[in-house]
Amino acid sequence: MIVALLDDARPLVDRLGLPAPKGLVVPHAGYIYSGSTAALGYALLEPARERISRVVLLGPCHRLWTDGLALPDAGAFDTPLGRVPVEPVPDEVRRRLPQLHDNPAVHAQEHSLEVQVPFLQTVLGEFSLVPLAVGGVTAAEVSEVIDALWGGPETLVVASSDLSHYLTYQQANTVDAGTVAQMLRLDATLTHDQACGADPVNGLLLSARSHGLTPRLLGRCTSGDTAGDKRRVVGYAALALAS
Repeated sequence: MIVALLDDARPLVDRLGLPAPKGLVVPHAGYIYSGSTAALGYALLEPARERISRVVLLGPCHRLWTDGLALPDAGAFDTPLGRVPVEPVPDEVRRRLPQLHDNPAVHAQEHSLEVQVPFLQTVLGEFSLVPLAVGGVTAAEVSEVIDALWGGPETLVVASSDLSHYLTYQQANTVDAGTVAQMLRLDATLTHDQACGADPVNGLLLSARSHGLTPRLLGRCTSGDTAGDKRRVVGYAALALAS
């Protein structure tokens, strides 16, 4: 399924002529719903397959809430495509940023991070993962962590988020168009009504602004366009952030 989604996305992305990004915003619903949108972001990474060796992955907490940003206290993430090592955050960074902590319970049933990993395994070579479940935290505190882990060209930052939830198709398109416009302005004041992953996305937008990145919209749709009816839909968008 992922290979087919990437095959469909590749011609659309190639026409944009964009460089491999430093950051992505991608959705995290089931692949039949949002996989075609997520694939637009991941297809952009293929030219950097051998360069990107570290992915900082941030997503919201759906099942269990936490303060700050939670690490899984695990050595690896396993998927049907194999094992991805988790890179430990240096002790110096953890001492400096008290919003970082271990909480494996938060990660146990959290899908917003896990659904991204098979895409990454398909488009990249060997890489390590820094998976962060983002709970009660400010955009500035998220941005602090992203900046501490920013690295160089070997590091990709991915913020996982869907957009509006359970509006009608017409309402969702109106609301989501405004949300995307806000992200394209690097306006890091998204609310949870606009995006379930508002906190990780806002943090990435702040960091993108400070590092001089420019956002580009790759695609936007709703579940009503893919595999659901149009009475109650969820919105999705993929954005790339690059120099």
